[in-house]
Amino acid sequence: MIAAHQPIQRPPQARVLVVDACGHLTQAPRRQLLDFLRPGDLVVANDAATLPASLNGKHVKSGEPIEVRLAARRSLAQEDVKEFWAVVFGAGDFHTPTERRPAPPPMSPGDRLVLGSLSARIVGLLGHPRLIALSFDGSPHEIWSGIARDGKPIQYAHINSALALWDVWTVIAGPPVAFEPPSAGFALDWQMLVAMQAKGIEFATLTHAAGLSSTGDESLDARLPFDEPYVIPETTATAIAHAHARGGRIVAIGTTVVRALEHAALPDGLVRAGQGVATQRIDGTTNLQVVDAVLTGVHEPGTSHYQLLGAFLDRTALNSVQETLEARGYRTHEFGDSVFVERRHALRLTKH
Repeated sequence: MIAAHQPIQRPPQARVLVVDACGHLTQAPRRQLLDFLRPGDLVVANDAATLPASLNGKHVKSGEPIEVRLAARRSLAQEDVKEFWAVVFGAGDFHTPTERRPAPPPMSPGDRLVLGSLSARIVGLLGHPRLIALSFDGSPHEIWSGIARDGKPIQYAHINSALALWDVWTVIAGPPVAFEPPSAGFALDWQMLVAMQAKGIEFATLTHAAGLSSTGDESLDARLPFDEPYVIPETTATAIAHAHARGGRIVAIGTTVVRALEHAALPDGLVRAGQGVATQRIDGTTNLQVVDAVLTGVHEPGTSHYQLLGAFLDRTALNSVQETLEARGYRTHEFGDSVFVERRHALRLTKH
């Protein structure tokens, strides 16, 4: 597989590998995604806009330069913006592969950080030299203003040029709460959404604080995804109930949607509306309650995104998918190709 290195959300050559409930594989241009959706389906996407969550600055005690990548927070409330989990690197920028970035200077609770116009204090170390809890000084308005003014999108070395904020916002972007883009949504455009409606396919959204895809450290990556807050509107929960009743599939656009819906699932497969924090890791041991199919990017084995597909496919089918992706040169990462996977035997009977 090849890393997609240009920040183009809907390149004309983008492909999708479709895996149906019986494990059959079909390759198609991604613009034909609508052909694999059915009347009565409900498509659910994450409408989170992406924060400029990379902040450069200085560790005051040592005087050394650092990069702070905001990675998690407790809720999506606008005023709850003082405290974050963050991954910290030493000097350098995205041109250096994350796994080769130098470690930050030794850090301790109480240490001060200057991050552009913002200042912050380390309030805790979280079991790894790069992972901290920090608290910003100032009011919520001052903190939001500082992040907007001084932050940049989190970026990795496979993209050569600096990302602009509009590069990482989907067409349905709403509240700025994601730390990295919910990039499966890059496949959507307004023309496709209109065509869905004409075909009898419903569309709904939720808001989920998509987190980091990589920290550059194997032991820290094993802790991904971090706990991620979400909000499910009442209208979306109702749409899911109606889709179940008519025998339609619930199609998640991205792994963040899967995490949110499955965390909010009730025993009968319905979904609770409201706020929550997704704390679970979804993999081959997970019994999915809500989601029948997922559109996601092409992810490398070992990542949490890849392991999530194990909840949809058995090991044999997942290996076959991986072999096909590699043999056909599918492009990885956020601006790459896609995989559309239907859960094994994802068939529902209409309730009468």
